[in-house]
Amino acid sequence: MEEINRFSAGNRGEKVRSDCFMTFELKTEGGIKLTLSSKVESIYGEHIRLLCLKILDYFEVKHAVLDIEDSGALDFVIAARLESVIKQSKASDKEFLQELITENTLITNKKRNRITRLYLPGNTPSLMINSGIHQPDGVILDLEDSVAYLKKHEARFLVRNALRSLNFLGAERMVRINQFPEGLKDLPYLIPHNVNVILIPKCENEVQIKTIVGHIEMIQKKSKTINPVWLMPIIESAKGVLNIVEIAKSSNTIVAIAIGLEDLTADLGVSRTHLGIESLFARSQIITTCKAFGIQPIDSVFSDVEDLEGLKENVLASKSLGFEGMGCIHPRQIEIIRRYFAPSDDEIEEAKSIIVAYNLAIEKGLGVISLGTKMIDVPVVEKAKHIIKHAIELGRLDENWTCK
Repeated sequence: MEEINRFSAGNRGEKVRSDCFMTFELKTEGGIKLTLSSKVESIYGEHIRLLCLKILDYFEVKHAVLDIEDSGALDFVIAARLESVIKQSKASDKEFLQELITENTLITNKKRNRITRLYLPGNTPSLMINSGIHQPDGVILDLEDSVAYLKKHEARFLVRNALRSLNFLGAERMVRINQFPEGLKDLPYLIPHNVNVILIPKCENEVQIKTIVGHIEMIQKKSKTINPVWLMPIIESAKGVLNIVEIAKSSNTIVAIAIGLEDLTADLGVSRTHLGIESLFARSQIITTCKAFGIQPIDSVFSDVEDLEGLKENVLASKSLGFEGMGCIHPRQIEIIRRYFAPSDDEIEEAKSIIVAYNLAIEKGLGVISLGTKMIDVPVVEKAKHIIKHAIELGRLDENWTCK
C-alpha cells in the first residue's frame, strides 16, 4: 500500500480572514492537481493558481496534489503557506522571494523611542496587515508564546514574508524569537529580511546573548546584510534578574531590556498584583542597570485590555520608577501608554523654567542658580533638557523651542 505523506499549513474556519489553509502531497507521477475553494474565486482565482504553479515550479515540484481553502489571503501569505508545506515534504535551501515587494528599508538607531510596542501573533496574518495604522513605535511579530508548537515551522515563513512585504508605516520591525536555544532556528528567517530588533525571551545570562550575536553576525556575513539588528532581552526569571548586569554588558547591540512579569512572578511563586510589590526588587534592578549602561528599560504588558483606567495607573507607576516604555497586547492600549509616558504639561513647563533660569544665570555669571526656593545644579538642568527633547520628539512641544 502506498504511504500517504500529506502536509498542511495555515488556518481555516468561519472567523479566519486574510489567510488560507493548504494541504499538500508530493507524488511521483500524475502532474500537478490543484483545487481551490475561495470566496473571491471569480476575481482572484486565476491569479492564485498561477502564483502557486510558479512556486511549485521554482521548487522543482512536478507531481503533487495541492488543495487550497482561501479566506482572502494576500500573495505573501499564500507564498508562505505553500513554501512551508513544500519544505515539509522535501529538503530545499531555496527561498521563494520573487513576488515579495521589499519596501521596508527603515533603519533604526539605538536611541529611538520604544514607548509602545504592539505584540502580534506570528501565525495570524489578518492582525499584521494593517497594524501600522495604530502608530505604535514598534510592531512585534511573535514566534514564541502566541504560536502553537506544531505551527512554529510555518510561522517562520509567514513572519519572513511579512517583514519583506508589509508596510508598517514607520513602526520599528521587531520579532520575538523562541526561547534559547530553539530561537537560533528563527534567525535565518529574520536577519536578511529587514528586521530591526530581535526580542530574546527568558534571557538568563550573557552566554545566550553572545551566542545569538554570533549567529546574527554569521547570517549577516553570508547574506551580505549590512543593516543593524538590535537586541531586546526579556527578563522573566529569578536567574535573569540576578544576572542583569552581565546581560547588559554582553553586547553593544542591546538597545533595551524588558521585564516579563507573568513568567517572572510564576518563577518566584507569587501572584502578580496591580500594586506590584512582589516585583519591585526585580524592576528596580533592571531600571538601575539599564540607566547605568545607557539602555532603555521597558516594562511588562498590562494584560487586562478592558481596564483602561487600570492601565493608566500602571503606566504612571511605571514611569515614576524609571521605565521608558511598555508592551501592548491590544491597539487600544497604545494611545494611553504613549500619553502617560510622555512628559506632562507641568513637567514641560517646569523644565522650560529651569533651562531659562540656568541660561540667564550663565549669561550674568552667577555662581548660584535658583528657581524660586529650589537650587539648580547641572544634573537638574540635564534632566530638564531630556524632558524637553522627549516632549519635542513626541509632539508635545514645538520643535522650534530650543535649549542650549
